[in-house]
Amino acid sequence: MSTADALPHLTPNQINALVVLMVEARELTNTELRELAGFPLTGADNTKLVKLGLVSTDRSQRPFSHELTEHGWHVARRLHTARPPRQSGSATRSLLTVLANVDRGLNRLRTSQADFFRQDAPDVGADDPARGDDSTTTPPAGTTTSTDTVPAPHAADPAATAGPESAADDAQTLVRTAYRELAVTPGAWVGLADLRELLDEYDRETVDAALRALVRQDDVRIIPVANSKSLTARDRAAAVLIGNEANHALSIGPA
Repeated sequence: MSTADALPHLTPNQINALVVLMVEARELTNTELRELAGFPLTGADNTKLVKLGLVSTDRSQRPFSHELTEHGWHVARRLHTARPPRQSGSATRSLLTVLANVDRGLNRLRTSQADFFRQDAPDVGADDPARGDDSTTTPPAGTTTSTDTVPAPHAADPAATAGPESAADDAQTLVRTAYRELAVTPGAWVGLADLRELLDEYDRETVDAALRALVRQDDVRIIPVANSKSLTARDRAAAVLIGNEANHALSIGPA
């Protein structure tokens, strides 16, 4: 699940299309895009976004429909801190200013933009357990409650010869070490299927508990794949449930 580091050159219209697909967090038809963005995604703009692997377009029926790919979500997040294109007008510049502030909010909440914008996302407020004290869950990217303990692992697990706290720390270290082996660069996204394959000698419950503990740390992000159509059976089987949601990708390092 690695993605390219370089931000592609995009026109203002292409940026606007990506942003609308991001904030709607769903497949949109050209009719819906015209209503929301003021233009359909057609012609050269559509061709380029598909060629770059940022958008998946369904041409099986009219109007055509479009959805961000996994790479498209990654690039959309990087747009939050991108410089405006030279030819961009005031609308695109204002949009990128808003995204920069959204980026700060996402970092504070320690959640992904896919989780933040998804249509079925619960309201974040005073009654949301994600806003509670240490005994409740963390923001939408989710963790289990702080009272959750690491399950008793089998003999191959780090807990076999250590106390609960030491075992939990050891398991988290193992996950970080495995991530470093898989990630192209710090902060790159790694599929949990690949991570589990590297840690297959350890009990699944121990690895799950380590992932749920790690997501509370500032440099760790664990998210669902926004484009569920891209998931394989292997990806689905490797998912970790956090906040009652299946998550498929891990990033450790700078956002």
